[in-house]
Amino acid sequence: MKSRENNHAFIDSQNLNLGIQKLGWKLDYRKFRIYLREKYCVEKAYIFIGFVALNQKLYDKLQESDFLLKFKPTIPDDSGNIKGNIDADLVLWTILKKEEYDKAIIVSSDGDFYSLVEYLYEHNKLKAVLSPDKKECSSLLKQTAKEKIRFMDNLRHKLEYKKKNTA
Repeated sequence: MKSRENNHAFIDSQNLNLGIQKLGWKLDYRKFRIYLREKYCVEKAYIFIGFVALNQKLYDKLQESDFLLKFKPTIPDDSGNIKGNIDADLVLWTILKKEEYDKAIIVSSDGDFYSLVEYLYEHNKLKAVLSPDKKECSSLLKQTAKEKIRFMDNLRHKLEYKKKNTA
């Protein structure tokens, strides 16, 4: 009998959030964490996210759902929008932690992760790439992840956040 895998997920929070929003629904992060654990044997799930003090309640909820938060300082762009580019941090953590996990799950549709996915695939360290939306997923990721790419647009029934009735 094969022992349980020890996989880690590395999540591009902004890409995940915006991708799911474009599909017209809201992700239930607690359900998503359970899904990662049950479907992909994810022992540790890192969320890479820009830090904004006003979002502390969100951060608390993510940590309560067993996500490990990796913060990036944010700065306003030329239009005044808050920007916290996490790409380099996600790549660095994935590589630095590679001896601690069996396989990695990358959660993003961003083609900037092409080289990381290629490296993981070639070294048999890639379990899956989870893209929020098939239409918005980079063709580079699709080509590189090959048979290991999965799309979340068909997971709405499992992972959608639904407000609890208070009546």
